[in-house]
Amino acid sequence: MKESYWGYWLILLGVFVIVIMMLVSNVTTKNTQDYYLVKEVTEAAMVDAVNYGYYREYGELKIDREKFVESFLRRFAENVSLNTYTISFYDIYEAPPKVSVKVTSKTNSFMVAGDSTSFDIVNKIDGILEINETTR
Repeated sequence: MKESYWGYWLILLGVFVIVIMMLVSNVTTKNTQDYYLVKEVTEAAMVDAVNYGYYREYGELKIDREKFVESFLRRFAENVSLNTYTISFYDIYEAPPKVSVKVTSKTNSFMVAGDSTSFDIVNKIDGILEINETTR
């Protein structure tokens, strides 16, 4: 009888560990996907926003701030649902091209032992657009 209680406790502990591992795995996988999505979208939006007329005239890169924000939001919205994300733009410099983007995602609430827990995942990206001088 005593050994069967130990068996029940061991099974209960195993189920508890599996649930915790699933919750942590869900959060970390989402964070990795969000990071690479923000990185790729930032790079593509910066290339889209390059002012080629200014580059031809002065030989220096310059991006258009409004075009960058529009392109970033369009590309990001194509891949995710925007109602769970908060996007903030910091330090958008046109020349030399530099942007800082912060994307905060809200995760689902988890009920563990009667306590509701949710995680906010924050990804910050700083991007600088450079030109290769040897190809000019």
